[in-house]
Amino acid sequence: MNNAVFSQKERNIIILIIVLFLGAILMYALKGIFSAILGTMVMYTLFRNLNRFLIENWHWPKPLSSVFIIIISLFIIVLPFVGIGSMLLNKARELQDNPDWINSIIDAINTFVGDKLGKPDFLKEQLEASAAYAGELLTAVLGMAANIFLEISVMYFILYFLFVNYKGFENGIVFYMPFDAENAVEFGNELKNITYSNIVGQTFIAIVQGGCLALGFWIFDVSDPLFWGVICAILSFIPLIGPPLIFVPAAMILFAEGQSWQAVGLLLWGFGLVINIDNVLRLIIAKKIGDIHPIITVVGVIIGLPLFGIMGLVYGPLLLAYFLIAVKIYKANKRLALKRDQLEQH
Repeated sequence: MNNAVFSQKERNIIILIIVLFLGAILMYALKGIFSAILGTMVMYTLFRNLNRFLIENWHWPKPLSSVFIIIISLFIIVLPFVGIGSMLLNKARELQDNPDWINSIIDAINTFVGDKLGKPDFLKEQLEASAAYAGELLTAVLGMAANIFLEISVMYFILYFLFVNYKGFENGIVFYMPFDAENAVEFGNELKNITYSNIVGQTFIAIVQGGCLALGFWIFDVSDPLFWGVICAILSFIPLIGPPLIFVPAAMILFAEGQSWQAVGLLLWGFGLVINIDNVLRLIIAKKIGDIHPIITVVGVIIGLPLFGIMGLVYGPLLLAYFLIAVKIYKANKRLALKRDQLEQH
């Protein structure tokens, strides 16, 4: 005789509720390293084939393969960010030690705006208004740097064990995914293509655009073309909008300094070449790797920056693209379920 208070079905429901409740608590506790978890997923997707090749074709020990990939990724991905940060810091120190250049730009802009708009102290007013914000921003950037170091450490710690136990990890994902085998394969392929398109493709676009803008700055005699090319490459992760944030103010400064033909030439170079390179390369990458629509990229950046800081330029569009893939698979599953129901009725 069974005297149990709950039936087997009721016990399963209660256990599921407990699992969801504890999972929600864990998700809330892990919110501070959510970008590290997302970064782990991105890195695993990028280097998954290399890990399998080293282990299955070259018969490397799994820990050795994992450490080798981590070292390679440090050189390819992390160290360039360290170099960019160092370049920005050196530029800030240079401007602090030698303020003549920035002062001459301020005077030229004040003169230009004073003649055109009747506000000779326009830039001074704007700088005074933003002084407090700049102090807060510096504090935030320092805190962000410490947080990025922590996230990178957590990311590589998790990534090591995922590469070592890659078969168990992938089998577990397939087992717990609410998709059938065909949709699981499609989801994996789209996930890989979108990741490669956004990381590899967009990085290539950014480098080309930054290089072209640096060349334009050199041709039209704008100071520090390499530095501004690097800044343009970073902002190029925002399609169409990013590069003009660099070359339009530079052209305004050239106008203010009386270099009218250089300013016009820089604007033509920027709008005619730099921006259109984005459009051409994006079409090529969409055909070769995968397509992320510019609207998804822009909206993803808007979503990603408040969540992940500077890494939101990459993670934001990816997160939105992953969400849209999940919706697409859900719609496919729903259509299959409707077809099955119709067949059963007949």
